[in-house]
Amino acid sequence: MRAVKVSVVIPCLNEAASIERCVRRALAALEGQEWDGEVIVADNGSEDGSGELAKRAGALVVREPRRGYGSAYLAGFAAAAGDYIVMADADLTYDFGDIPRFVRGMDEGADLVMGNRMKGIQPGAMPWLHRYVGNPVLSGILNLFFQIGVADAHCGMRAVRRDRLTRLDLRTTGMEFASEMLVRAGKERLAIAEVPIHYHPREGESKLSSFRDGWRHLRFLLVHSPNWLFIVPGGLMALFGAVVALTVLLQLPVFGRAWDLHSMVAGALLMIVGTQVLALGLCAHAYGTYFMGEQDPWFDRMRARFRLEHGLLLGGTVTLAGVGVAAVIVGIWVHRGFGALSEERLAVLAAALIIVGIQIFFSSFLLSIIGLRRRR
Repeated sequence: MRAVKVSVVIPCLNEAASIERCVRRALAALEGQEWDGEVIVADNGSEDGSGELAKRAGALVVREPRRGYGSAYLAGFAAAAGDYIVMADADLTYDFGDIPRFVRGMDEGADLVMGNRMKGIQPGAMPWLHRYVGNPVLSGILNLFFQIGVADAHCGMRAVRRDRLTRLDLRTTGMEFASEMLVRAGKERLAIAEVPIHYHPREGESKLSSFRDGWRHLRFLLVHSPNWLFIVPGGLMALFGAVVALTVLLQLPVFGRAWDLHSMVAGALLMIVGTQVLALGLCAHAYGTYFMGEQDPWFDRMRARFRLEHGLLLGGTVTLAGVGVAAVIVGIWVHRGFGALSEERLAVLAAALIIVGIQIFFSSFLLSIIGLRRRR
Protein backbone atom coordinates (compact mmCIF):
# COMPACT_ATOMS: atom_id res chain seq x y z
CA MET A 1 0.00 0.00 0.00
CA ARG A 2 1.37 3.37 -1.01
CA ALA A 3 1.92 6.11 1.54
CA VAL A 4 -0.67 8.88 1.69
CA LYS A 5 0.51 11.98 -0.12
CA VAL A 6 -2.53 14.28 0.24
CA SER A 7 -4.79 14.76 3.25
CA VAL A 8 -7.90 16.85 2.62
CA VAL A 9 -8.97 18.37 5.95
CA ILE A 10 -12.49 19.78 6.27
CA PRO A 11 -13.66 21.52 9.48
CA CYS A 12 -17.31 20.87 10.23
CA LEU A 13 -19.85 22.39 12.60
CA ASN A 14 -23.47 21.46 11.93
CA GLU A 15 -23.11 21.04 8.17
CA ALA A 16 -25.50 18.12 7.70
CA ALA A 17 -26.93 19.69 4.53
CA SER A 18 -23.61 19.61 2.69
CA ILE A 19 -20.97 17.49 4.41
CA GLU A 20 -21.72 14.25 2.54
CA ARG A 21 -21.43 15.95 -0.84
CA CYS A 22 -18.18 17.63 0.25
CA VAL A 23 -16.64 14.32 1.26
CA ARG A 24 -17.76 12.53 -1.89
CA ARG A 25 -16.48 15.33 -4.13
CA ALA A 26 -13.14 15.38 -2.32
CA LEU A 27 -12.80 11.59 -2.66
CA ALA A 28 -13.73 11.86 -6.34
CA ALA A 29 -10.97 14.45 -6.85
CA LEU A 30 -8.46 12.06 -5.26
CA GLU A 31 -9.42 9.11 -7.44
CA GLY A 32 -7.34 8.34 -10.49
CA GLN A 33 -4.34 10.39 -9.36
CA GLU A 34 -0.77 9.15 -9.33
CA TRP A 35 -0.79 9.58 -5.57
CA ASP A 36 -2.95 8.37 -2.70
CA GLY A 37 -5.08 10.63 -0.56
CA GLU A 38 -7.47 10.69 2.37
CA VAL A 39 -10.33 12.91 3.54
CA ILE A 40 -10.44 13.98 7.19
CA VAL A 41 -13.45 15.75 8.68
CA ALA A 42 -12.77 17.59 11.94
CA ASP A 43 -16.15 17.54 13.67
CA ASN A 44 -16.22 20.61 15.90
CA GLY A 45 -19.03 19.52 18.20
CA SER A 46 -21.82 19.18 15.63
CA GLU A 47 -25.29 18.49 17.00
CA ASP A 48 -26.99 17.57 13.71
CA GLY A 49 -25.24 14.28 12.96
CA SER A 50 -22.69 15.82 10.58
CA GLY A 51 -19.92 13.58 11.88
CA GLU A 52 -21.88 10.39 11.25
CA LEU A 53 -22.84 11.57 7.76
CA ALA A 54 -19.20 12.35 6.93
CA LYS A 55 -18.06 8.92 8.16
CA ARG A 56 -20.75 7.21 6.10
CA ALA A 57 -19.58 9.11 3.02
CA GLY A 58 -16.06 7.74 3.46
CA ALA A 59 -14.18 10.31 5.56
CA LEU A 60 -12.01 9.74 8.60
CA VAL A 61 -13.78 11.73 11.33
CA VAL A 62 -11.91 13.25 14.28
CA ARG A 63 -13.80 14.89 17.12
CA GLU A 64 -12.76 18.27 18.50
CA PRO A 65 -15.17 19.44 21.21
CA ARG A 66 -13.42 22.79 21.69
CA ARG A 67 -15.29 25.16 19.40
CA GLY A 68 -13.40 27.28 16.91
CA TYR A 69 -12.23 27.29 13.29
CA GLY A 70 -8.61 27.01 14.37
CA SER A 71 -9.35 24.29 16.93
CA ALA A 72 -10.99 22.14 14.27
CA TYR A 73 -8.08 22.53 11.87
CA LEU A 74 -5.47 21.78 14.52
CA ALA A 75 -7.28 18.53 15.33
CA GLY A 76 -7.47 17.66 11.63
CA PHE A 77 -3.79 18.42 11.11
CA ALA A 78 -2.84 16.15 14.01
CA ALA A 79 -4.70 13.26 12.36
CA ALA A 80 -3.39 13.87 8.83
CA ALA A 81 -0.95 11.35 7.36
CA GLY A 82 -0.32 13.03 4.01
CA ASP A 83 2.77 14.97 3.01
CA TYR A 84 0.47 17.72 1.74
CA ILE A 85 -2.60 19.03 3.55
CA VAL A 86 -5.38 20.63 1.51
CA MET A 87 -7.85 22.74 3.49
CA ALA A 88 -11.41 23.51 2.44
CA ASP A 89 -14.71 24.45 4.09
CA ALA A 90 -17.71 22.14 4.46
CA ASP A 91 -20.29 24.45 2.89
CA LEU A 92 -19.69 23.69 -0.82
CA THR A 93 -18.33 27.18 -1.49
CA TYR A 94 -15.15 25.62 -2.92
CA ASP A 95 -14.70 23.24 -5.83
CA PHE A 96 -12.94 20.11 -4.59
CA GLY A 97 -12.03 19.36 -8.19
CA ASP A 98 -9.32 22.02 -7.75
CA ILE A 99 -7.39 19.82 -5.29
CA PRO A 100 -4.91 18.55 -7.94
CA ARG A 101 -4.04 22.15 -8.84
CA PHE A 102 -3.03 22.85 -5.23
CA VAL A 103 -1.00 19.65 -5.16
CA ARG A 104 0.71 20.65 -8.39
CA GLY A 105 1.66 24.00 -6.86
CA MET A 106 3.45 22.26 -3.99
CA ASP A 107 5.06 19.75 -6.36
CA GLU A 108 6.53 22.80 -8.09
CA GLY A 109 8.16 23.96 -4.84
CA ALA A 110 5.62 25.99 -2.89
CA ASP A 111 5.34 25.49 0.86
CA LEU A 112 1.89 27.09 1.01
CA VAL A 113 -0.56 27.39 -1.87
CA MET A 114 -3.40 29.90 -1.50
CA GLY A 115 -6.62 29.98 -3.47
CA ASN A 116 -7.58 33.33 -5.01
CA ARG A 117 -11.36 33.79 -5.23
CA MET A 118 -11.50 37.44 -6.17
CA LYS A 119 -11.99 36.98 -9.92
CA GLY A 120 -14.14 33.88 -9.60
CA ILE A 121 -16.85 34.91 -7.13
CA GLN A 122 -20.21 33.58 -8.32
CA PRO A 123 -23.37 35.71 -7.94
CA GLY A 124 -24.59 35.72 -4.35
CA ALA A 125 -21.53 33.88 -3.04
CA MET A 126 -19.95 36.72 -1.06
CA PRO A 127 -21.64 39.72 0.62
CA TRP A 128 -20.79 43.14 -0.76
CA LEU A 129 -19.21 44.18 2.56
CA HIS A 130 -16.82 41.21 2.52
CA ARG A 131 -15.99 41.43 -1.18
CA TYR A 132 -15.30 45.14 -1.50
CA VAL A 133 -14.38 46.21 2.05
CA GLY A 134 -13.46 43.50 4.54
CA ASN A 135 -11.35 41.16 2.43
CA PRO A 136 -9.47 43.83 0.39
CA VAL A 137 -8.75 45.92 3.51
CA LEU A 138 -7.55 43.02 5.65
CA SER A 139 -5.56 41.50 2.77
CA GLY A 140 -3.98 44.89 2.07
CA ILE A 141 -3.03 45.38 5.72
CA LEU A 142 -1.53 41.89 5.89
CA ASN A 143 0.51 42.52 2.73
CA LEU A 144 1.64 45.92 4.00
CA PHE A 145 2.69 44.63 7.42
CA PHE A 146 4.28 41.34 6.38
CA GLN A 147 5.04 41.62 2.62
CA ILE A 148 3.16 38.39 1.86
CA GLY A 149 2.02 39.40 -1.63
CA VAL A 150 -1.30 37.51 -1.85
CA ALA A 151 -4.50 38.89 -3.34
CA ASP A 152 -6.97 36.90 -1.21
CA ALA A 153 -5.52 36.44 2.27
CA HIS A 154 -8.70 34.96 3.72
CA CYS A 155 -9.45 32.27 1.19
CA GLY A 156 -10.46 29.11 3.05
CA MET A 157 -9.11 26.75 0.39
CA ARG A 158 -5.36 26.41 0.69
CA ALA A 159 -2.67 23.75 0.95
CA VAL A 160 0.42 23.42 3.13
CA ARG A 161 3.24 20.96 3.49
CA ARG A 162 2.72 18.94 6.67
CA ASP A 163 6.41 19.13 7.60
CA ARG A 164 6.13 22.94 7.66
CA LEU A 165 3.53 22.92 10.43
CA THR A 166 6.20 22.67 13.13
CA ARG A 167 7.82 25.86 11.85
CA LEU A 168 4.46 27.61 11.60
CA ASP A 169 3.63 26.72 15.24
CA LEU A 170 -0.05 27.56 14.75
CA ARG A 171 -1.94 28.26 17.99
CA THR A 172 -5.04 30.40 17.50
CA THR A 173 -8.41 28.69 17.85
CA GLY A 174 -10.78 31.09 16.08
CA MET A 175 -11.23 32.54 12.61
CA GLU A 176 -7.94 34.43 12.92
CA PHE A 177 -6.29 31.05 12.32
CA ALA A 178 -6.36 31.89 8.60
CA SER A 179 -4.35 35.08 9.18
CA GLU A 180 -1.98 33.37 11.61
CA MET A 181 -1.00 30.81 8.99
CA LEU A 182 -0.05 33.51 6.49
CA VAL A 183 1.70 35.72 9.04
CA ARG A 184 3.79 32.83 10.31
CA ALA A 185 4.52 31.68 6.75
CA GLY A 186 5.72 35.18 5.86
CA LYS A 187 7.93 35.45 8.93
CA GLU A 188 9.40 32.02 8.24
CA ARG A 189 10.08 33.04 4.63
CA LEU A 190 8.13 30.10 3.25
CA ALA A 191 7.47 29.92 -0.49
CA ILE A 192 3.85 31.01 -1.12
CA ALA A 193 1.96 30.51 -4.38
CA GLU A 194 -1.59 31.33 -5.51
CA VAL A 195 -4.05 29.60 -7.82
CA PRO A 196 -7.25 31.25 -9.10
CA ILE A 197 -10.42 29.41 -8.04
CA HIS A 198 -14.18 29.88 -8.12
CA TYR A 199 -16.26 30.70 -5.05
CA HIS A 200 -19.85 29.45 -4.91
CA PRO A 201 -22.87 30.33 -2.73
CA ARG A 202 -22.74 28.39 0.51
CA GLU A 203 -25.07 25.66 1.70
CA GLY A 204 -26.55 26.16 5.16
CA GLU A 205 -26.15 28.97 7.67
CA SER A 206 -22.91 30.97 7.82
CA LYS A 207 -20.91 30.79 11.07
CA LEU A 208 -19.02 34.00 10.22
CA SER A 209 -19.64 37.20 12.18
CA SER A 210 -18.50 40.04 9.93
CA PHE A 211 -17.44 42.60 12.53
CA ARG A 212 -16.41 40.29 15.37
CA ASP A 213 -14.31 38.00 13.17
CA GLY A 214 -13.00 40.93 11.14
CA TRP A 215 -11.79 42.58 14.35
CA ARG A 216 -10.17 39.31 15.48
CA HIS A 217 -8.21 39.20 12.21
CA LEU A 218 -7.18 42.86 12.48
CA ARG A 219 -6.25 42.49 16.15
CA PHE A 220 -4.05 39.51 15.33
CA LEU A 221 -2.27 41.42 12.54
CA LEU A 222 -1.61 44.42 14.79
CA VAL A 223 -0.41 42.39 17.76
CA HIS A 224 2.08 40.55 15.56
CA SER A 225 3.47 43.69 13.93
CA PRO A 226 5.03 45.96 16.56
CA ASN A 227 6.52 48.10 13.79
CA TRP A 228 3.07 49.20 12.61
CA LEU A 229 1.30 49.04 15.97
CA PHE A 230 3.91 50.97 17.98
CA ILE A 231 7.04 52.13 16.18
CA VAL A 232 5.59 53.86 13.11
CA PRO A 233 2.76 55.74 14.89
CA GLY A 234 4.99 56.47 17.89
CA GLY A 235 7.76 57.87 15.70
CA LEU A 236 5.31 59.97 13.70
CA MET A 237 3.69 61.39 16.83
CA ALA A 238 7.04 62.29 18.38
CA LEU A 239 8.30 63.88 15.16
CA PHE A 240 5.12 65.86 14.56
CA GLY A 241 5.07 67.02 18.18
CA ALA A 242 8.66 68.23 17.89
CA VAL A 243 7.82 70.14 14.70
CA VAL A 244 4.81 71.78 16.36
CA ALA A 245 6.85 72.75 19.42
CA LEU A 246 9.65 74.19 17.29
CA THR A 247 7.15 76.13 15.17
CA VAL A 248 5.64 77.72 18.28
CA LEU A 249 9.02 78.54 19.83
CA LEU A 250 10.26 80.21 16.67
CA GLN A 251 6.88 81.93 16.13
CA LEU A 252 6.75 80.69 12.54
CA PRO A 253 3.44 81.51 10.82
CA VAL A 254 1.34 78.53 9.71
CA PHE A 255 -1.81 79.05 7.61
CA GLY A 256 -1.23 82.78 7.92
CA ARG A 257 -1.10 82.99 11.71
CA ALA A 258 1.26 82.39 14.62
CA TRP A 259 0.53 79.55 17.05
CA ASP A 260 0.96 79.95 20.78
CA LEU A 261 0.71 78.19 24.16
CA HIS A 262 -2.12 75.76 23.42
CA SER A 263 -0.30 74.47 20.35
CA MET A 264 2.89 74.21 22.40
CA VAL A 265 1.11 72.02 24.97
CA ALA A 266 -0.29 69.82 22.19
CA GLY A 267 3.15 69.46 20.61
CA ALA A 268 4.73 68.57 23.95
CA LEU A 269 2.02 66.00 24.61
CA LEU A 270 2.63 64.39 21.22
CA MET A 271 6.37 64.26 21.90
CA ILE A 272 5.83 62.52 25.25
CA VAL A 273 3.19 60.06 24.09
CA GLY A 274 5.04 59.33 20.85
CA THR A 275 8.26 58.57 22.69
CA GLN A 276 6.43 56.22 25.08
CA VAL A 277 4.69 54.37 22.25
CA LEU A 278 7.98 54.10 20.37
CA ALA A 279 9.67 52.66 23.47
CA LEU A 280 6.85 50.13 23.87
CA GLY A 281 7.35 49.08 20.27
CA LEU A 282 11.07 48.53 20.73
CA CYS A 283 10.43 46.46 23.86
CA ALA A 284 7.77 44.42 22.04
CA HIS A 285 10.21 43.89 19.19
CA ALA A 286 12.91 42.79 21.62
CA TYR A 287 10.54 40.36 23.30
CA GLY A 288 9.54 38.89 19.94
CA THR A 289 13.18 38.52 18.91
CA TYR A 290 14.56 37.06 22.13
CA PHE A 291 11.64 34.92 23.31
CA MET A 292 9.52 34.10 20.25
CA GLY A 293 12.18 33.65 17.58
CA GLU A 294 10.94 36.56 15.45
CA GLN A 295 13.26 37.97 12.81
CA ASP A 296 13.36 41.51 11.47
CA PRO A 297 16.40 42.71 9.49
CA TRP A 298 15.86 46.34 10.53
CA PHE A 299 15.68 45.53 14.23
CA ASP A 300 18.66 43.20 13.96
CA ARG A 301 20.74 46.01 12.42
CA MET A 302 19.69 48.46 15.10
CA ARG A 303 20.45 45.94 17.83
CA ALA A 304 23.95 45.36 16.42
CA ARG A 305 24.66 49.09 16.07
CA PHE A 306 23.28 50.53 19.30
CA ARG A 307 24.04 49.46 22.86
CA LEU A 308 22.68 50.32 26.29
CA GLU A 309 25.21 53.12 26.64
CA HIS A 310 23.91 54.81 23.49
CA GLY A 311 20.39 54.92 24.92
CA LEU A 312 21.61 56.19 28.28
CA LEU A 313 23.66 58.88 26.56
CA LEU A 314 20.69 59.99 24.43
CA GLY A 315 18.29 59.98 27.39
CA GLY A 316 20.75 61.84 29.58
CA THR A 317 21.41 64.44 26.88
CA VAL A 318 17.70 65.13 26.33
CA THR A 319 17.10 65.34 30.09
CA LEU A 320 20.01 67.74 30.54
CA ALA A 321 18.66 69.85 27.69
CA GLY A 322 15.36 70.11 29.54
CA VAL A 323 17.17 71.01 32.76
CA GLY A 324 19.12 73.62 30.79
CA VAL A 325 15.92 75.21 29.51
CA ALA A 326 14.57 75.21 33.07
CA ALA A 327 17.79 76.89 34.22
CA VAL A 328 17.29 79.60 31.59
CA ILE A 329 13.81 80.25 32.99
CA VAL A 330 15.23 80.51 36.52
CA GLY A 331 17.91 82.90 35.23
CA ILE A 332 15.26 85.12 33.64
CA TRP A 333 13.31 85.07 36.90
CA VAL A 334 16.37 86.07 38.93
CA HIS A 335 17.25 88.77 36.40
CA ARG A 336 13.77 90.25 36.85
CA GLY A 337 14.19 90.40 40.58
CA PHE A 338 12.03 87.36 41.30
CA GLY A 339 9.04 89.10 39.80
CA ALA A 340 6.30 87.83 37.51
CA LEU A 341 7.22 85.36 34.75
CA SER A 342 5.61 84.80 31.37
CA GLU A 343 7.80 82.03 29.91
CA GLU A 344 5.07 79.43 29.55
CA ARG A 345 6.34 78.09 26.23
CA LEU A 346 9.84 77.51 27.59
CA ALA A 347 8.39 75.87 30.71
CA VAL A 348 6.35 73.45 28.60
CA LEU A 349 9.44 72.66 26.50
CA ALA A 350 11.58 72.04 29.57
CA ALA A 351 9.02 69.69 31.09
CA ALA A 352 8.59 67.79 27.84
CA LEU A 353 12.35 67.36 27.33
CA ILE A 354 12.88 66.13 30.88
CA ILE A 355 10.02 63.61 30.60
CA VAL A 356 11.17 62.36 27.18
CA GLY A 357 14.75 62.05 28.39
CA ILE A 358 13.72 60.01 31.43
CA GLN A 359 11.59 57.77 29.20
CA ILE A 360 14.53 57.10 26.90
CA PHE A 361 16.89 56.51 29.82
CA PHE A 362 14.79 53.86 31.58
CA SER A 363 13.47 52.28 28.39
CA SER A 364 17.09 51.63 27.41
CA PHE A 365 17.59 49.71 30.65
CA LEU A 366 14.39 47.73 30.02
CA LEU A 367 15.56 46.74 26.53
CA SER A 368 18.88 45.64 28.00
CA ILE A 369 17.14 43.57 30.71
CA ILE A 370 15.01 41.79 28.09
CA GLY A 371 18.12 40.88 26.12
CA LEU A 372 20.02 39.85 29.27
CA ARG A 373 17.26 37.46 30.38
CA ARG A 374 17.31 35.80 26.97
CA ARG A 375 21.10 35.36 26.92
CA ARG A 376 20.88 33.55 30.24
